[in-house]
Amino acid sequence: MKVLQGDWNAQGLRIGVIVSRWNELVTRLLLDGALDQLRLCGGPEVTVVEVPGTWEVPPAAATLAESKSVDGIVALGCILQGATPHAQMLATDVSSALMELQTRTGVPIAWGVLTPETQEQALERAGMKLGNKGREAALACVEMVKVLRKL
Repeated sequence: MKVLQGDWNAQGLRIGVIVSRWNELVTRLLLDGALDQLRLCGGPEVTVVEVPGTWEVPPAAATLAESKSVDGIVALGCILQGATPHAQMLATDVSSALMELQTRTGVPIAWGVLTPETQEQALERAGMKLGNKGREAALACVEMVKVLRKL
């Protein structure tokens, strides 16, 4: 049996981090976690792209992925659930667009987009109680770049 597995050594990699400014209190914590984790993984070359909201993450990711200027992408955002189905539609559309993009281009895109019901839940997932999902997405991105290189 052959088992392929990535690692978390990001030295020499080029990673794009796309972060939404909407809900910036939360997304800034996600970004800080992702950047700190990438430094701990060996300090890859990092390009941070700030976009207005989570809706704008997929076009920025497409431009990065199609330019072949990065080996992997970390997508960071925060979509707070509300009284209308807007948040669910937004999350579905963004996740579908990013999945299609990574499948089509072969550039892994790690999902660091929170979809909490409350601001408190968002802050918990951005490092206050339940770990930092930006940090976790950065690790997933590095590992997937390494796994795909082995395939």
